[in-house]
Amino acid sequence: MIDEAFTRLEPLTSARKACELLGRARATLYRQRNPRPEPDRNPGPRAAHPAALSADEQEQLLTVLNAERFADKSPAQAWAVLLDEGIYLASVSTMYRLLRAADQVRERRAQAAHPARVRPELAADGPSQVWSWDITKLKGPSRGVWFDLFVMLDIFSRKAVRWEVHATENAELAKAFIDAAVAGNGGIAPVSVHADRGTSMTSKPVAVLLADLHISQSHSRPHVSNDNPFSEAQFKTLKYCPAFPGQFGSLPGARAFSEVFFTYYNNEHRHSGIGLHTPASVHDGTATQIQARRALVLQQAYAASPGRFSRPPAPPPLPARVWINQPPATIETEVTPHKNQTT
Repeated sequence: MIDEAFTRLEPLTSARKACELLGRARATLYRQRNPRPEPDRNPGPRAAHPAALSADEQEQLLTVLNAERFADKSPAQAWAVLLDEGIYLASVSTMYRLLRAADQVRERRAQAAHPARVRPELAADGPSQVWSWDITKLKGPSRGVWFDLFVMLDIFSRKAVRWEVHATENAELAKAFIDAAVAGNGGIAPVSVHADRGTSMTSKPVAVLLADLHISQSHSRPHVSNDNPFSEAQFKTLKYCPAFPGQFGSLPGARAFSEVFFTYYNNEHRHSGIGLHTPASVHDGTATQIQARRALVLQQAYAASPGRFSRPPAPPPLPARVWINQPPATIETEVTPHKNQTT
Protein backbone atom coordinates (compact mmCIF):
# COMPACT_ATOMS: atom_id res chain seq x y z
CA MET A 1 0.00 0.00 0.00
CA ILE A 2 2.89 2.38 0.80
CA ASP A 3 4.58 1.50 -2.49
CA GLU A 4 1.38 2.32 -4.40
CA ALA A 5 0.97 5.66 -2.61
CA PHE A 6 4.63 6.49 -3.19
CA THR A 7 4.29 5.79 -6.92
CA ARG A 8 1.41 8.25 -7.17
CA LEU A 9 2.93 10.89 -4.89
CA GLU A 10 6.50 11.03 -6.24
CA PRO A 11 5.63 12.64 -9.66
CA LEU A 12 3.63 15.36 -7.88
CA THR A 13 6.36 16.28 -5.36
CA SER A 14 9.78 14.63 -5.28
CA ALA A 15 11.32 11.43 -4.00
CA ARG A 16 12.58 13.18 -0.88
CA LYS A 17 9.22 14.85 -0.08
CA ALA A 18 7.30 11.66 -0.79
CA CYS A 19 9.55 9.72 1.61
CA GLU A 20 9.03 12.32 4.35
CA LEU A 21 5.23 12.30 3.93
CA LEU A 22 4.98 8.51 3.93
CA GLY A 23 7.66 7.88 6.59
CA ARG A 24 9.81 5.88 4.24
CA ALA A 25 13.61 5.81 4.42
CA ARG A 26 15.27 7.21 1.32
CA ALA A 27 18.18 4.82 1.76
CA THR A 28 15.77 1.90 1.36
CA LEU A 29 14.33 3.46 -1.78
CA TYR A 30 17.73 4.01 -3.39
CA ARG A 31 18.89 0.52 -2.40
CA GLN A 32 15.84 -1.01 -4.08
CA ARG A 33 16.36 1.05 -7.24
CA ASN A 34 20.11 0.44 -7.43
CA PRO A 35 20.76 -3.03 -5.98
CA ARG A 36 24.33 -4.05 -5.47
CA PRO A 37 25.51 -7.10 -7.36
CA GLU A 38 25.56 -10.29 -5.34
CA PRO A 39 29.08 -11.19 -4.20
CA ASP A 40 30.68 -14.22 -5.73
CA ARG A 41 30.24 -17.06 -3.25
CA ASN A 42 32.94 -19.14 -4.95
CA PRO A 43 35.77 -16.75 -5.67
CA GLY A 44 38.24 -19.58 -6.14
CA PRO A 45 41.71 -19.85 -4.62
CA ARG A 46 43.27 -16.66 -3.33
CA ALA A 47 46.24 -15.31 -5.18
CA ALA A 48 49.56 -15.89 -3.48
CA HIS A 49 51.04 -12.95 -1.64
CA PRO A 50 53.88 -11.30 -3.60
CA ALA A 51 56.27 -11.93 -0.70
CA ALA A 52 55.24 -15.57 -0.22
CA LEU A 53 57.81 -18.30 -0.59
CA SER A 54 57.89 -20.03 -3.92
CA ALA A 55 57.36 -23.75 -4.22
CA ASP A 56 61.13 -24.32 -4.52
CA GLU A 57 61.81 -22.14 -1.46
CA GLN A 58 59.17 -24.03 0.54
CA GLU A 59 60.72 -27.35 -0.42
CA GLN A 60 64.18 -26.09 0.54
CA LEU A 61 62.90 -24.85 3.92
CA LEU A 62 61.20 -28.17 4.68
CA THR A 63 64.40 -30.03 3.79
CA VAL A 64 66.39 -27.88 6.21
CA LEU A 65 63.83 -28.23 9.02
CA ASN A 66 63.69 -32.01 8.52
CA ALA A 67 67.46 -32.30 8.79
CA GLU A 68 68.76 -34.60 11.52
CA ARG A 69 70.30 -31.74 13.51
CA PHE A 70 66.86 -30.09 13.93
CA ALA A 71 64.99 -33.31 14.77
CA ASP A 72 64.72 -32.39 18.46
CA LYS A 73 64.47 -28.63 18.08
CA SER A 74 61.49 -26.35 17.77
CA PRO A 75 61.14 -24.09 14.71
CA ALA A 76 62.15 -21.13 16.88
CA GLN A 77 65.39 -22.87 17.86
CA ALA A 78 66.05 -23.88 14.26
CA TRP A 79 65.48 -20.26 13.18
CA ALA A 80 67.98 -19.04 15.81
CA VAL A 81 70.63 -21.63 14.83
CA LEU A 82 70.32 -20.71 11.17
CA LEU A 83 70.46 -17.03 11.98
CA ASP A 84 73.68 -17.56 13.99
CA GLU A 85 75.11 -19.25 10.89
CA GLY A 86 74.23 -16.23 8.78
CA ILE A 87 71.26 -17.91 7.09
CA TYR A 88 67.72 -16.53 6.96
CA LEU A 89 65.15 -18.66 5.15
CA ALA A 90 61.84 -17.54 6.69
CA SER A 91 60.22 -16.25 9.86
CA VAL A 92 59.31 -18.56 12.74
CA SER A 93 55.59 -18.19 11.98
CA THR A 94 56.20 -19.14 8.34
CA MET A 95 58.11 -22.22 9.49
CA TYR A 96 55.19 -23.27 11.68
CA ARG A 97 52.70 -22.57 8.88
CA LEU A 98 54.69 -24.68 6.41
CA LEU A 99 55.15 -27.55 8.86
CA ARG A 100 51.43 -27.44 9.74
CA ALA A 101 50.52 -27.70 6.07
CA ALA A 102 52.81 -30.74 5.81
CA ASP A 103 51.14 -32.27 8.92
CA GLN A 104 54.41 -32.19 10.85
CA VAL A 105 53.25 -30.17 13.87
CA ARG A 106 51.78 -32.09 16.79
CA GLU A 107 51.97 -32.48 20.56
CA ARG A 108 55.01 -34.64 21.35
CA ARG A 109 54.26 -35.14 25.03
CA ALA A 110 52.24 -38.14 26.12
CA GLN A 111 48.68 -37.05 26.77
CA ALA A 112 46.72 -38.70 29.56
CA ALA A 113 43.49 -40.28 28.37
CA HIS A 114 41.21 -40.82 31.34
CA PRO A 115 38.30 -43.20 30.82
CA ALA A 116 34.83 -41.85 31.47
CA ARG A 117 33.79 -42.04 35.11
CA VAL A 118 31.20 -44.70 35.83
CA ARG A 119 27.96 -43.22 37.10
CA PRO A 120 27.30 -44.29 40.70
CA GLU A 121 24.05 -46.26 41.00
CA LEU A 122 22.92 -47.00 44.57
CA ALA A 123 19.59 -48.38 45.74
CA ALA A 124 18.11 -48.74 49.23
CA ASP A 125 14.80 -50.39 50.13
CA GLY A 126 15.22 -49.89 53.86
CA PRO A 127 17.11 -47.86 56.48
CA SER A 128 20.84 -48.33 57.16
CA GLN A 129 21.61 -49.61 53.66
CA VAL A 130 23.00 -46.52 51.90
CA TRP A 131 24.27 -43.38 53.61
CA SER A 132 25.24 -40.14 51.97
CA TRP A 133 27.45 -37.54 53.61
CA ASP A 134 28.82 -34.15 52.79
CA ILE A 135 30.33 -31.03 54.37
CA THR A 136 28.89 -27.54 54.02
CA LYS A 137 30.28 -24.19 55.10
CA LEU A 138 28.64 -22.04 57.79
CA LYS A 139 29.62 -18.38 57.78
CA GLY A 140 31.50 -17.31 60.91
CA PRO A 141 31.66 -14.03 62.82
CA SER A 142 34.13 -12.28 60.50
CA ARG A 143 35.28 -12.29 56.94
CA GLY A 144 37.17 -15.43 55.96
CA VAL A 145 36.01 -17.38 59.03
CA TRP A 146 33.88 -20.43 58.25
CA PHE A 147 32.71 -23.44 60.23
CA ASP A 148 32.36 -26.90 58.67
CA LEU A 149 29.12 -28.82 59.17
CA PHE A 150 29.45 -32.60 58.66
CA VAL A 151 26.14 -34.41 58.04
CA MET A 152 25.58 -38.14 57.49
CA LEU A 153 22.20 -38.89 55.92
CA ASP A 154 20.34 -42.17 55.45
CA ILE A 155 18.96 -41.87 51.91
CA PHE A 156 15.95 -44.14 52.56
CA SER A 157 14.66 -42.54 55.75
CA ARG A 158 16.29 -39.10 55.18
CA LYS A 159 17.37 -39.17 58.82
CA ALA A 160 20.53 -37.29 59.76
CA VAL A 161 22.15 -40.17 61.63
CA ARG A 162 25.09 -37.96 62.64
CA TRP A 163 26.10 -34.31 62.44
CA GLU A 164 29.10 -32.38 63.75
CA VAL A 165 30.37 -28.80 63.45
CA HIS A 166 34.10 -28.12 63.43
CA ALA A 167 36.38 -25.17 62.83
CA THR A 168 38.01 -27.03 59.96
CA GLU A 169 37.87 -30.28 58.02
CA ASN A 170 40.50 -32.97 57.66
CA ALA A 171 40.86 -36.70 57.21
CA GLU A 172 41.06 -37.55 60.92
CA LEU A 173 37.89 -35.61 61.73
CA ALA A 174 36.12 -37.31 58.84
CA LYS A 175 37.22 -40.74 60.03
CA ALA A 176 36.05 -40.06 63.60
CA PHE A 177 32.77 -38.66 62.26
CA ILE A 178 31.95 -41.82 60.27
CA ASP A 179 32.98 -44.05 63.16
CA ALA A 180 30.68 -42.12 65.50
CA ALA A 181 27.82 -42.29 62.99
CA VAL A 182 27.99 -46.08 62.92
CA ALA A 183 28.21 -46.26 66.70
CA GLY A 184 25.24 -43.88 67.07
CA ASN A 185 23.20 -46.09 64.74
CA GLY A 186 23.37 -48.93 67.24
CA GLY A 187 26.55 -50.24 65.71
CA ILE A 188 24.72 -51.03 62.46
CA ALA A 189 26.87 -50.09 59.48
CA PRO A 190 25.38 -49.39 56.06
CA VAL A 191 26.17 -51.39 52.96
CA SER A 192 27.48 -48.32 51.12
CA VAL A 193 28.54 -44.77 51.95
CA HIS A 194 28.31 -42.21 49.18
CA ALA A 195 30.08 -38.84 49.08
CA ASP A 196 31.61 -36.39 46.65
CA ARG A 197 35.32 -36.21 45.87
CA GLY A 198 36.43 -33.76 48.55
CA THR A 199 39.82 -34.28 50.14
CA SER A 200 38.31 -35.59 53.37
CA MET A 201 35.98 -37.99 51.54
CA THR A 202 38.77 -39.50 49.43
CA SER A 203 41.40 -39.57 52.16
CA LYS A 204 43.27 -42.71 53.13
CA PRO A 205 42.07 -42.81 56.79
CA VAL A 206 38.44 -42.75 55.62
CA ALA A 207 39.09 -45.46 53.02
CA VAL A 208 40.82 -47.69 55.59
CA LEU A 209 37.98 -47.23 58.11
CA LEU A 210 35.30 -48.10 55.55
CA ALA A 211 37.27 -51.17 54.49
CA ASP A 212 37.60 -52.29 58.12
CA LEU A 213 33.82 -51.87 58.57
CA HIS A 214 33.14 -53.73 55.31
CA ILE A 215 31.40 -50.70 53.83
CA SER A 216 31.69 -50.12 50.10
CA GLN A 217 32.75 -46.61 49.14
CA SER A 218 31.05 -44.61 46.39
CA HIS A 219 31.91 -41.18 45.01
CA SER A 220 30.26 -38.63 42.76
CA ARG A 221 31.67 -38.02 39.31
CA PRO A 222 33.79 -34.86 38.99
CA HIS A 223 31.83 -31.74 38.05
CA VAL A 224 28.46 -33.55 38.24
CA SER A 225 26.13 -31.71 40.60
CA ASN A 226 23.33 -34.28 40.87
CA ASP A 227 25.37 -37.33 41.96
CA ASN A 228 24.86 -36.49 45.64
CA PRO A 229 21.25 -35.25 45.61
CA PHE A 230 20.13 -36.23 49.10
CA SER A 231 22.87 -34.37 50.95
CA GLU A 232 22.49 -31.32 48.71
CA ALA A 233 18.72 -31.24 49.26
CA GLN A 234 19.18 -31.54 53.02
CA PHE A 235 21.62 -28.60 53.06
CA LYS A 236 19.05 -26.55 51.15
CA THR A 237 16.41 -27.41 53.76
CA LEU A 238 18.86 -26.25 56.44
CA LYS A 239 19.83 -22.97 54.81
CA TYR A 240 16.31 -22.07 53.66
CA CYS A 241 14.97 -22.62 57.16
CA PRO A 242 13.36 -19.34 58.39
CA ALA A 243 15.36 -19.59 61.62
CA PHE A 244 18.71 -20.01 59.84
CA PRO A 245 20.78 -16.98 60.89
CA GLY A 246 23.06 -16.89 57.85
CA GLN A 247 26.02 -15.96 60.06
CA PHE A 248 27.18 -17.45 63.35
CA GLY A 249 28.96 -15.54 66.09
CA SER A 250 30.98 -18.48 67.36
CA LEU A 251 31.57 -22.20 66.98
CA PRO A 252 29.44 -23.02 70.08
CA GLY A 253 26.66 -20.91 68.58
CA ALA A 254 26.77 -22.89 65.33
CA ARG A 255 26.65 -26.14 67.27
CA ALA A 256 23.73 -24.95 69.40
CA PHE A 257 21.71 -24.00 66.32
CA SER A 258 22.53 -27.31 64.62
CA GLU A 259 21.38 -29.22 67.72
CA VAL A 260 17.99 -27.50 67.62
CA PHE A 261 17.63 -27.81 63.85
CA PHE A 262 18.52 -31.49 63.50
CA THR A 263 16.36 -32.44 66.49
CA TYR A 264 13.46 -30.75 64.74
CA TYR A 265 14.42 -32.13 61.31
CA ASN A 266 14.60 -35.75 62.46
CA ASN A 267 11.60 -35.79 64.81
CA GLU A 268 9.14 -33.13 63.64
CA HIS A 269 9.79 -32.23 60.01
CA ARG A 270 7.29 -33.97 57.69
CA HIS A 271 9.40 -34.80 54.66
CA SER A 272 7.68 -34.81 51.27
CA GLY A 273 10.03 -37.49 49.93
CA ILE A 274 8.92 -40.06 52.53
CA GLY A 275 5.15 -39.63 52.43
CA LEU A 276 5.13 -36.64 54.82
CA HIS A 277 6.46 -38.73 57.68
CA THR A 278 9.32 -37.71 59.95
CA PRO A 279 12.77 -39.15 59.14
CA ALA A 280 13.02 -40.70 62.62
CA SER A 281 9.72 -42.59 62.23
CA VAL A 282 10.76 -44.03 58.85
CA HIS A 283 14.18 -44.93 60.20
CA ASP A 284 12.87 -46.80 63.25
CA GLY A 285 9.94 -48.40 61.39
CA THR A 286 7.08 -46.73 63.28
CA ALA A 287 6.00 -44.96 60.09
CA THR A 288 4.15 -48.13 59.03
CA GLN A 289 1.79 -47.91 62.03
CA ILE A 290 1.41 -44.16 61.53
CA GLN A 291 0.55 -44.76 57.88
CA ALA A 292 -2.16 -47.25 58.89
CA ARG A 293 -3.68 -44.75 61.32
CA ARG A 294 -3.66 -42.06 58.66
CA ALA A 295 -5.44 -44.38 56.24
CA LEU A 296 -8.08 -45.20 58.90
CA VAL A 297 -8.75 -41.51 59.60
CA LEU A 298 -9.19 -40.83 55.89
CA GLN A 299 -11.52 -43.83 55.51
CA GLN A 300 -13.67 -42.54 58.36
CA ALA A 301 -13.75 -39.07 56.83
CA TYR A 302 -14.81 -40.54 53.50
CA ALA A 303 -17.54 -42.67 55.11
CA ALA A 304 -18.90 -39.63 56.98
CA SER A 305 -18.98 -37.30 53.94
CA PRO A 306 -18.41 -39.19 50.67
CA GLY A 307 -19.74 -36.27 48.65
CA ARG A 308 -16.75 -34.16 49.61
CA PHE A 309 -14.36 -36.47 47.79
CA SER A 310 -14.03 -37.29 44.11
CA ARG A 311 -12.56 -40.66 45.10
CA PRO A 312 -11.64 -42.45 48.33
CA PRO A 313 -8.67 -40.59 49.82
CA ALA A 314 -5.37 -42.25 50.72
CA PRO A 315 -2.27 -40.93 52.50
CA PRO A 316 0.89 -40.31 50.46
CA PRO A 317 2.71 -43.62 50.06
CA LEU A 318 5.89 -44.53 51.84
CA PRO A 319 8.90 -45.11 49.57
CA ALA A 320 9.56 -48.68 48.52
CA ARG A 321 12.99 -48.10 47.02
CA VAL A 322 15.22 -45.05 46.85
CA TRP A 323 17.91 -44.52 44.24
CA ILE A 324 20.95 -42.42 43.57
CA ASN A 325 21.00 -42.30 39.75
CA GLN A 326 18.30 -44.84 39.02
CA PRO A 327 19.09 -46.70 35.77
CA PRO A 328 16.47 -47.24 33.06
CA ALA A 329 13.85 -49.75 34.18
CA THR A 330 14.87 -53.31 33.40
CA ILE A 331 13.63 -56.72 34.47
CA GLU A 332 16.66 -57.08 36.72
CA THR A 333 16.18 -53.79 38.57
CA GLU A 334 12.46 -54.48 39.01
CA VAL A 335 12.89 -58.02 40.35
CA THR A 336 16.01 -57.68 42.48
CA PRO A 337 14.90 -56.62 46.00
CA HIS A 338 18.15 -54.80 46.80
CA LYS A 339 21.09 -53.94 44.65
CA ASN A 340 24.09 -51.73 45.29
CA GLN A 341 26.56 -50.83 42.58
CA THR A 342 29.52 -48.82 43.66
CA THR A 343 32.44 -47.26 41.90
